[in-house]
Amino acid sequence: MTRFSRFFLGVISAAALAACGAPAASAPTSAPAATSAVTAAPAETTAPAAEATAPAASGEPFKVAIVMPSSTTDLAWSQSMYDALVAVQQEMGGESAMQISVSENMFNVTDAAAALRDYASAGNDLVIAHGTQYGTSLFDLAKEFPETSFAWGTATDTGADKGLANIFAYNAKAEEGGYVNGVLAASLSKAGKIGVIGPVEAGDAKTYIDGFEKGVKDTKPDATVAKIYTGGFGDTAKAAEAATTQIAAGADVLTGSAQQVVGAIGVAKDKGIPWFGTQSDQSSLAPSLVVATQVYDWKAVVKDMIAKIHAGTLGGTAYNLELKDGGLKIVYNSGFTLPAEAKAAADKAIAGLTDGSIKPLP
Repeated sequence: MTRFSRFFLGVISAAALAACGAPAASAPTSAPAATSAVTAAPAETTAPAAEATAPAASGEPFKVAIVMPSSTTDLAWSQSMYDALVAVQQEMGGESAMQISVSENMFNVTDAAAALRDYASAGNDLVIAHGTQYGTSLFDLAKEFPETSFAWGTATDTGADKGLANIFAYNAKAEEGGYVNGVLAASLSKAGKIGVIGPVEAGDAKTYIDGFEKGVKDTKPDATVAKIYTGGFGDTAKAAEAATTQIAAGADVLTGSAQQVVGAIGVAKDKGIPWFGTQSDQSSLAPSLVVATQVYDWKAVVKDMIAKIHAGTLGGTAYNLELKDGGLKIVYNSGFTLPAEAKAAADKAIAGLTDGSIKPLP
């Protein structure tokens, strides 16, 4: 029996609410770490139920803590999860029902490991390591704190093959939204030259770019997709430099991923170049030039983890966000006038990805 057996959980509406609130104090940070020491092993994955509901708790609040590599307002990877946590908190009834602790800008894995340990020691019900670079620390802590639930992503390894039963993993099929964005980019490009600013060739950053390139090529086979990788996730100056290089080489449409894209979008805005985003809605950075964003919606994943923990299942599920279950969403910017034929091509791509007739990866 878990420590949540005294909870009474009801069911409330799963309608998404606007995210708000401020993060808790962050743990110390320092220089970024480039790679993860744990490689996620393939595992059977589960798409979160589209109609998943948030449990409304009475009694003591459910406590969740998260360590993330960038800020809660990065308009990318970290914000996508933070917004989901706050939305679920609101659905559950606010801070009296769910408490959120945040350590943001945790570039250094040693500092992140210390923060994760502190959160586990403090009795949090769910501790989230929001980045694969934290994998080694998470697996070690899961052994040490078997009554605490842990989660990490993007990953598929729940530690089951290592005898662990208290780890959830979450992933996003970023190639799906990447494909749709690629179709749109090809439809808009007059020069047939499209530029990509990536962080590193790994994880959802790579699958997004791979899907984007395939979407471009399936739509306009003679188009070229030039890729520049900055080697990190948060260097906005390098991303801006890469965007400048792409435009100088003739690119008339750009895309990119990770929190670094703030710099690239600034250059696109100055030069009047359309931009396609991923992870979190980036329309506010260039209201007239961001065309569309693939948005990660983690709410159903968070709610399902909480429900499982309450029921006594502390881990073992690997989640996958997909277009067909609403975990991935294509959010169009109302400030950009999208030609009808481009929107029709995107709608056709979404339908094909959803029914499986289109494969988003080469």
